[in-house]
Amino acid sequence: MNIFVGSLPFSLEETKLKEVFEAYGEVSSVKIIIDKFSGRSKGFGFVEMPDDTMAQKAIDELNGSSVEGRSIVVNKSEDKRDDSRRSSFGGGNSGGGYKGGNSGGGYGGGGSRGGSGGGYSGGGSSRSGYDKGGYKGGNGGSGGYKGGSGGRKDEY
Repeated sequence: MNIFVGSLPFSLEETKLKEVFEAYGEVSSVKIIIDKFSGRSKGFGFVEMPDDTMAQKAIDELNGSSVEGRSIVVNKSEDKRDDSRRSSFGGGNSGGGYKGGNSGGGYGGGGSRGGSGGGYSGGGSSRSGYDKGGYKGGNGGSGGYKGGSGGRKDEY
């Protein structure tokens, strides 16, 4: 079972976290998440335990317990496979654009052909992409590059 551990002390090392969980059974891996820019701990990590019964016991007993003076959060980690909440460079169905938008997103607007929301700097559009309802202007909705309702329909 994969276990999420949050509110960790920033000075805590993976070996110490492993020791805490080994009191409840075999630990196959420990990973404290490190900020790639600062090189410091982000204050959370993951512990993998092969025996689900022991893992559940560790979760039940360690959640809210104190490690180096901090009350930690311990629960079952959920799979991160739901991509519907994410937007990409070229679009998506939810989330804003570069500086906002209602729904739909990515730099160029919402979705590859339609959807609403998110151009470079504004609200929605009925069509999207770099030229249509995205950076250059709205084509029916509201938004596009600094566009209000209808957006700018400039062709460069």
